[in-house]
Parts: sequence; structure tokens; C-alpha cells
Amino acid sequence: MDPADIEACFAVRKEVFVVEQRVPEDIEYDGRDGDAVQVLAVRDDGLPLGTGRLLYGPGAADRTGGDPAVGSLGRLAVGAAARGRGVGAALVRAIEEAARGRGLTVVDLHAQSHALGFYERLGYEAYGPEFLDAGIAHRSMRRAL
Repeated sequence: MDPADIEACFAVRKEVFVVEQRVPEDIEYDGRDGDAVQVLAVRDDGLPLGTGRLLYGPGAADRTGGDPAVGSLGRLAVGAAARGRGVGAALVRAIEEAARGRGLTVVDLHAQSHALGFYERLGYEAYGPEFLDAGIAHRSMRRAL
């Protein structure tokens, strides 16, 4: 991705997480983006619609239990105008494909509790108790690739 693509990813994340959900910027921008695989969905005219990222390897050990075969899907965000059009599902599948391309066999994620059904429809299974992240209820979820 070029710098303009990264800025587009950040713009979508700011719209969804910082503005809509009121996540503090210092939590949203956690310093891991440089090591992550970023995905970006854009409209035909280049307008950014959604984004997500894949963390893997040693930098993701706190999310993957240190298992080198597991990747961590995160920061999945779709702008309000693009929701309900399959953008989120396409982003998840693109992240899964990136994980496969890096030899990963499992994708783990921390889903906001209201989004559990979305991820379940994509084959993810929840595990463990609900927990708060940035003041928002989440559950851990996992899918074998």
C-alpha cells in the first residue's frame, strides 16, 4: 500500500471508531499498523468504504497466544454509508486470504459483542467470556482456514 492508501484506512477507522464509537485516538492508533497487512475497500471512484488489518508473527503474540500459525484480524471498519452491502464480509475474506498466503491456519479476532452474528455467519466461533476493550463489550472469536 502506498501512503495515500494507509491514510484512507486511517480515515475510515477514525470515522467509525473515534467519531462514531468514541474510542480515544491513542487507543485506536496503537503503533502496530506498520507491521500489519492492511486491506482497503474502495468505491469505483476511489472513495474509501472500509478497512481491516492482519497482525501475525512475534508482534501479534499477545493476540495469538504466541502461536505462529495464528493471525489476528482487527480494526475492521466499514463507513456508515457502505454498511449492509457486503463490504465487511469482503474485507474479512481478503484478510483470510492474506493469512493463508503467509502460511497461517487460524484467524483469531476480538469482536464487538453486537457484531457476533456477523462473524458467526462467516464461520467464526466465539470463545471465552465477554470483556471490555476501549469501554466496548467484546468476545474472542476464531476460525480455522
